[in-house]
Amino acid sequence: MTVTALEPRAGRRCHNALNPLHSVVYFAPEYDDTFSALGLERAAMAYFAGRAAPLGAVTAGAVTATFYNFNHAIIAPVVPRAWDLASPAAVLDARLRVTDAVLTRLLGADVLASADLAEAADLALRASEACTRQARPLYAANADLPVPERPHLALWHAATLLREHRGDGHLTALVASGLDGVEALVTHTATGKSFTPRFVQRSRGWSAEDWAAAQDRLRDRGLLDAEGELTERGVELRREVEAITDRLDRAPYEHLGAEGVERLTALAGLLAQRVFAAGGFPAQHFGKA
Repeated sequence: MTVTALEPRAGRRCHNALNPLHSVVYFAPEYDDTFSALGLERAAMAYFAGRAAPLGAVTAGAVTATFYNFNHAIIAPVVPRAWDLASPAAVLDARLRVTDAVLTRLLGADVLASADLAEAADLALRASEACTRQARPLYAANADLPVPERPHLALWHAATLLREHRGDGHLTALVASGLDGVEALVTHTATGKSFTPRFVQRSRGWSAEDWAAAQDRLRDRGLLDAEGELTERGVELRREVEAITDRLDRAPYEHLGAEGVERLTALAGLLAQRVFAAGGFPAQHFGKA
């Protein structure tokens, strides 16, 4: 039997294909509508409660620590107040209902019932078997949740596990690089491969003054030029951050194997394309504008 070696960036490519299936839920109108009906406030409270609920009724400090690039000043007014309005258990139940509604709308009933989607769920769950809990709080909390029975919800659950596992490791890489939360956002948006700076500033709670101060600190380190573009050193630092993240996130994809990773990447990529084509993500929030 021939064993194909896993390419260094295979896990990253698989993550990039899967992650939209997880994150699209937060952009959907059903998200705020459902959590508002539960008694939570729209926007910040709904987002932080929905993503942090697996951790239990945690404090604002715990959310800031695990979310990293969000300003504590926008978290503190809504957490832990959210738990007085809706328990974490109620939020988790609502989160699955939202996911069901969003994926049904964007993918359609035929796709949800397809063999390809069921296969993608099985492959993603198999990969998640090799994730580790140590120093990965968001992954570990989600890993304690039961796997939903319906394939599209199982796929979302597995995509969430793999996304949070990689994300927790990414925070370790950012800390090691000496980038704080807002500096991480400035350097990431400067690559042009992320959300726009305007959207990130607003959604993460950073003022224009916070952003400018972070740019100044990065210029002092030789990572950003006068126009706000990454210098060669800045580009190299971002490459190092991603390389460390890849290394810390390698185990799930090694466990799945090269052929399984290739198959999961292809299946998830096709599903993600349908999500994008159906308008799951607002295009104006991406790029350097």
